[in-house]
Amino acid sequence: MGKKIGVGIIGASPGRGWAVDAHIPALLVLDDFEFVALSTSRRESADAAAKAFGVSLAFDNHLDLVNCPEVDLVAVTVKVPHHYELVEAVLAAGKAVYCEWPLGNGLKEAITLRDMANTKGCYNAVGLQARSAPVITYVKSLLAEGYVGEVLSSTMVADAINWGADTLDCYRYLLDSKSGASMISIPFGHSIDAFCHSLGEFTELSATTATRRKEIKLIDTGEIVASDVADQLALHGVLESGAVASVHFRGGLSRSDNFKWEINGTEGDLVIRSGGGHIQMLPMQLYGARGTEKLAEMAVPKEFNPLGSLLPDGPSASVARAYLRLATELNGGERQLPGFEEATLRHKMLTAIERSAATGTKQSYLA
Repeated sequence: MGKKIGVGIIGASPGRGWAVDAHIPALLVLDDFEFVALSTSRRESADAAAKAFGVSLAFDNHLDLVNCPEVDLVAVTVKVPHHYELVEAVLAAGKAVYCEWPLGNGLKEAITLRDMANTKGCYNAVGLQARSAPVITYVKSLLAEGYVGEVLSSTMVADAINWGADTLDCYRYLLDSKSGASMISIPFGHSIDAFCHSLGEFTELSATTATRRKEIKLIDTGEIVASDVADQLALHGVLESGAVASVHFRGGLSRSDNFKWEINGTEGDLVIRSGGGHIQMLPMQLYGARGTEKLAEMAVPKEFNPLGSLLPDGPSASVARAYLRLATELNGGERQLPGFEEATLRHKMLTAIERSAATGTKQSYLA
């Protein structure tokens, strides 16, 4: 094996966070990578993180990290409002970048970062990890093989987990539409990306959104805070194949199915279930039937899960599977992960949804 890929993580605080929950455990079990550097916004937290994770290179300035010669790949794992500034700095340094989704706070930022990455010629990937999930890759394969025949329609109903009646104070920013971190941009964005990756894009769509809970209780403080983000989304339209599609995302957790995605075809059906709409980090179960068969659970063949049992299914395994694909690509292999181009397309879709909901008109985002 050649030199390991040196990874620097922006946002690797020693407490809670996506880096701690997902990226760091993933990197620790993968032979192709070495976690070599981190940065946080304060010297104290950087030092504490370095001690906690055994990393010698710790910075309180992201510019020091992106310009560090030991860093080959920068992972941006902070909140959405900071993505643009940090990714821009990585690209300016000419480094490869793996940015968590959403790429930017809205379409304009995504387009700018995409164009900059293209101009600089930097490797870029975005954390739409559901595409790498074994169930999703297997479903895409089954559809290509004609398991369901011609796809007639597909329906997804999902609970967003957050954006319900209450939440923790650390998630307060999710209730502010200006943050770019909403139910539509995060769990819906991840799930609809897997949907379109498997079935194709919408040629036209119509959407209705609503903020049904305008006041949310913070569990840990008891404070009641205002919310101006949509906690209900109803989307329907036509896919490139001509199939009819509908998606309903709802805030919080229901007492019914928390995630159910049905794909109905001329020859068979596929159903995916999970514990919520965050399928980028939750285990999924697959069911199928053809002809006169009754719907039954389907095992995913081992070749669709190259990670094996290195990590329990969850956030760290989800990110690890993406890193496995990333290593292949950085070593000259076939492109598998979504990059900034695909991320921009998904941002265009979210913008079309917002426009449809605001105007009551059908929209397209493919032109």
